[in-house]
Amino acid sequence: MIATFNRRDMLLGSAATLAPAIFGMNLLQAQTPGGVLRVGMTVSAVPSSNGVPDQGGEGARFMNITLYDQLVAWDLSRSDKAAELMPCLATAWSVEPGNAKRWNFTLRDGVKFHDGHTLTVDDIVFSFDRAFKRDAPWFDQRAYGQALPQIPGVVAWGSAGKNKFWVETATIDTTLPYALTWLGIVHKGAWEAAGRDWNAYTAKAVGTGPWKLESFNQRERAVLVRNENYWNKNRIPKSSKLILLPIPDANARVAALRSGQVDFVESPAPDAVESLRKAGFKIVTNVYPHNWTWFLAQTPGSPWLDIRVRKAANLAIDRGALKTLLGGMMLEGQGLIPKGHPWYGNPTFKLTYDPDAARKLMAEAGYNTKKPLKTKVAISSSGSGQMQPLPMNEFIQQSLREVGIEVEFEVFEWQAMIEAWKAGAGAPASRGCTALNISQGPFDPFRAFARILQTNMAAPAGVNWSKFSDPELDKIFLQIQQETDTAKQNALLAKVHGTVVDRALFLFAAHDLSPRALSPKVKGFVQAQSWFQDLTPISMG
Repeated sequence: MIATFNRRDMLLGSAATLAPAIFGMNLLQAQTPGGVLRVGMTVSAVPSSNGVPDQGGEGARFMNITLYDQLVAWDLSRSDKAAELMPCLATAWSVEPGNAKRWNFTLRDGVKFHDGHTLTVDDIVFSFDRAFKRDAPWFDQRAYGQALPQIPGVVAWGSAGKNKFWVETATIDTTLPYALTWLGIVHKGAWEAAGRDWNAYTAKAVGTGPWKLESFNQRERAVLVRNENYWNKNRIPKSSKLILLPIPDANARVAALRSGQVDFVESPAPDAVESLRKAGFKIVTNVYPHNWTWFLAQTPGSPWLDIRVRKAANLAIDRGALKTLLGGMMLEGQGLIPKGHPWYGNPTFKLTYDPDAARKLMAEAGYNTKKPLKTKVAISSSGSGQMQPLPMNEFIQQSLREVGIEVEFEVFEWQAMIEAWKAGAGAPASRGCTALNISQGPFDPFRAFARILQTNMAAPAGVNWSKFSDPELDKIFLQIQQETDTAKQNALLAKVHGTVVDRALFLFAAHDLSPRALSPKVKGFVQAQSWFQDLTPISMG
């Protein structure tokens, strides 16, 4: 669709075009005095309110852990260490003795839904039915489509008596509690009140979370209000209202912040960061498990089947210059996880900037700048965790051209990109692309490697978009899923990561620092080392 970009003209032009339409119609209406937090999201539509939202991690951040609770949650209260799991609607969980595929959960007493309904084990069963039981009258296809990539191994579930719930997986899976952080709990009565229609339910969503839905317009905004009766008194929101606004253009988000029309923006334009600081706005960042890569197709006919081409592409990127382009708001990509992490391992292929070595590898593969390899790559115009996708991809495009790889971009809207990711290389949804730029969060053993590399996770069964397959690695993935000793599991994960880097299975560009820009009025925000963030401590000065 687009072969090259003029970064500044495109972004400034987009901001100028979007500002009158978005600011005049929506944001000015959102200015309600006192205790109102207005957030500018990077997505082009408000994530679904159904408890298993679309729009990737940003959907979960703003429309899942706000309106809903999950059986297991992330502790997002600290910025000085990686987020850890904590009890939520389940107060305890454990593997059943004698059956390591089954997990047992004890539910919390006294939890109320927004409509006054008291949480029971039947609500947990209903929530799993609607997401996974395809013949259930209340099955929700959209929930299934979003839940399956996050929780692919669940095969059975049910009640074991009052406040007791069990889940069984296809294989032994020690990572299941991490997966369950994606599934918001709903109840049958709310679905019935919406006319037994999950589409109608999105405007009448009911959860148990710290925020309640007041209004929902997918293309304009969602308005959430404080749940005064939230069961966790420490997390009753400090702000009375939360307004979520989709603003996919980075410069438009900055303009909205400067003009006082929003208070909190995700991923501000890098070249605006210093001027925002000087103007008194707060810029917050933190390390967290997030890589920004290109997935490289391993399907028949893909140029990325050749390891020389994969390595050449990685050697062609000056990651230090990319970091400068982003105003320092990244770590240089050194794999799927950064150096120093227990899973990093000891890869021998060094991800340095060496264009001469890259050109030599391309020559061995039969290409050069006069006879370039030509291919098409899927990128997004914005989206959750995508950092600054247009200028970053333009930078990589120019870098690859210098070593004999000519890239044409196919630009996707963010949710369309997610659907292409789930469909896989070679599927019509991927539009003939042999690589796909999508960020992902390696915050547990399954999401770090298995779901994007394991043979049985090949799309559309999972999100192994590249359709990579290696029986030897599959054996290690199975060991990882069954290993309960952390040190042994870490050693296995380090072995996998060393192999991933040495075989250059992805184009490794960056690790995100998740910059956010905040109005001076925003008080109390703690940027957790997590894909998710807690907005409940924020008060508006």
